[in-house]
Amino acid sequence: MCVNFFHRRLLGLSKPQAFKHLHYSLAPNPTPFDSQFPTKQPPSSQHSNQEPPKTIASQLSNCTSLQELNQTYAHVIRTRVLDVYTAPFHWNNLIRCYTRLGAPNKALQIYVSMSHAGISPDNYTLPIVLKAACQCFSMELGRQLHSIAIRLGLVLNEYCESGFISLYSKSGDFGDAYKVFEENLKRKLGSWNAIIGGLCQGGRAKEVIEMFIEMRSCGFKPDDVTMVSVTSACGILGDLHLALQLHKYVFQAKSFVKPDMLMLNSLIDMYGKCGRMDLAYMVFSRMDQRNVSSWTSMIVSYAMHGRANEAIECFSCMRDAGVRPNHVTFIGVLSACGHGGQVQEGRHYFDMMRNDYGIMPRLQHYGCLVDLLGRAGLLKEAREIVEGMPMKANVVIWGCLLSACEKYSDVQMGEWVAKHLLDLEPWNDGVYVVLSNIYASRGLWLDVERVRLFMKQRTLAKIPAYSLTTTLNCRIAVCLVTAVTRFPLLPKFL
Repeated sequence: MCVNFFHRRLLGLSKPQAFKHLHYSLAPNPTPFDSQFPTKQPPSSQHSNQEPPKTIASQLSNCTSLQELNQTYAHVIRTRVLDVYTAPFHWNNLIRCYTRLGAPNKALQIYVSMSHAGISPDNYTLPIVLKAACQCFSMELGRQLHSIAIRLGLVLNEYCESGFISLYSKSGDFGDAYKVFEENLKRKLGSWNAIIGGLCQGGRAKEVIEMFIEMRSCGFKPDDVTMVSVTSACGILGDLHLALQLHKYVFQAKSFVKPDMLMLNSLIDMYGKCGRMDLAYMVFSRMDQRNVSSWTSMIVSYAMHGRANEAIECFSCMRDAGVRPNHVTFIGVLSACGHGGQVQEGRHYFDMMRNDYGIMPRLQHYGCLVDLLGRAGLLKEAREIVEGMPMKANVVIWGCLLSACEKYSDVQMGEWVAKHLLDLEPWNDGVYVVLSNIYASRGLWLDVERVRLFMKQRTLAKIPAYSLTTTLNCRIAVCLVTAVTRFPLLPKFL
């Protein structure tokens, strides 16, 4: 059997050590599992050890909470069902249910138990375990699973292959993701979706479009999953011409009987990022049903373009419709208040998030509030927010505050902010430029000269900015850099 270098590198992982670290990290408590839960028995507890497999499978699929699933699992252990039925079927169901209910660590622990019991995984086991590993961002375990798939001859299985591509992509290892993708010359649509989705999540939008064009040239017809990733990538690029082509394709393709809510939400986000709020609203207004993502996409898009009143009005309509906002919704609302200079409203919505909806502010929410106060010139209050945050401020928050100091020529605050920002990014030359501008606005020319001399001694220079403009012949002109050719127009494949 010929095994390439990539496979040999994976097969070098020794099997005895494969899950040693996982076993100790996921199962530190030696207490028997079933003693950790109430003695309440599932409905079928009166059966003997020979309980029919379909009954257990039904109980597992009907579990809607972790507590219920834990009780069912304890019952499975007590009745020794896994010892009687040695096929991986029940193990797979347990792993799948824990993954579905958001307990990937427990799912991986069960897989370790399955391995210790001598049960070999099948083509259903590995994709489920890979999904749990993706949720835990467990790259070491993912590579061990890859070596197991090679040994069992499952590496070219459609679902295993797409699972490995997704795992490597989510960890940022696009080199190995491409290797897995390119190894199978008879790849299916799921593999294309996995590589396109991984590139999109990694922010590699141009590669997404290029991969989409290659997929179409190979004769594959995209599905909803494909188009959601592609439209998201188009939104990142902000290319309106491409956006219009993709929208047309979605509604003309015979494979889409009716675009689902996820697809329509992606179109709203795409048009919003391309600056066409009229088209985003057109898609939004024609939706039969709207969920929190639909409303949030509109609010964030309005906020992105400085249309604060529309964003706040949309948020009000969302609440009237009985849709509960999430933390992303409030990021959009607070950002809109910042762009609109609506300080009182921003404070009101920040308190509403905590008091009315029980959403604890995250770093992004504090960042929006600091930006709002800084834009309004309330630098002292903004500093109090930064110092009172339950987490440390990042470079984005410090950068917003430094920009506010430059706007209002606050030397003392600017020096304080610059010190913290340089502690995080000592190589950031922009901090010195802004600090020099603050000194200059106050006529402190000696300080300006000092900063400029320091930059010269450290060979620091401000990196020139550049702009991207899309022309009608579908090329991108890059000012101050060079001209680069963009991907071709899509109709030749559509």
